[in-house]
Amino acid sequence: SSSPGFLQPARLAMATTRRTCHAERAPPKIIAIPLGLLSDSPSIYRLRNHREALVELDRLGEQSVDNLLEAIEASKTATLPKAYWAWDEIVEMNKGGYWPSTPNTNLLYGLSEALDMILEQGLEIVFARHQRWGEAVRRAVRAWGLPIQCADAGAYSPVLTGVVTPVGVDADALRKLIHERFDLSLGTGLGKLKGRMFRIGHLGDCNDLTLVAALAGAEMGLKLAGITIAGSGVQAAMDFFASHPQREPLKAVA
Repeated sequence: SSSPGFLQPARLAMATTRRTCHAERAPPKIIAIPLGLLSDSPSIYRLRNHREALVELDRLGEQSVDNLLEAIEASKTATLPKAYWAWDEIVEMNKGGYWPSTPNTNLLYGLSEALDMILEQGLEIVFARHQRWGEAVRRAVRAWGLPIQCADAGAYSPVLTGVVTPVGVDADALRKLIHERFDLSLGTGLGKLKGRMFRIGHLGDCNDLTLVAALAGAEMGLKLAGITIAGSGVQAAMDFFASHPQREPLKAVA
């Protein structure tokens, strides 16, 4: 699609940095910008004409808006090499209804839908859901008697957990066995950890049931590989889920 209006989903949003939020320790925010203010690529540079309207938006204030507008203006003269985010080239080509490269329209609409889903739920709920999944997986790994790759509990990832295999066990061979037998793809160790650990992801299109299934595949693979485990990680994860129900109930299918 080369129409200037192809970038017009039902809602556009902007992710802001800590500096834009005007708070040193404030987390980044996702701010919904009405289509009347941000409807296409060139309108990004026209936001300066709507300062008062931006100030009135939820979760923004005068200083945050000024920081945002300052950053947009600074992008015009920034010398940092850019490709996709080179707005000047995009804006110039968009005047004639074109894009400087093949537009990833499907990804842009996918991004818009993902932002809509996040904004509808609220970041607190999204973060809590992933922390809950992460804790269930870590309890499973501990039940197996295997080390969690991250040694600092304060730095545990809410989206993936690294599992260290026993000395002498090739983690990639274990991953291959699990993939071939159960069609389950586990992440590999990177760099110096390659062959020493595998990664279990708990993010994206995931829920309690699919995560328990992934743990079951990993547990069966460990046993098939002849690796002695201390106990059932699957049972440990199920026990955690049962005693820690998710904050928001699942919505009924329409």
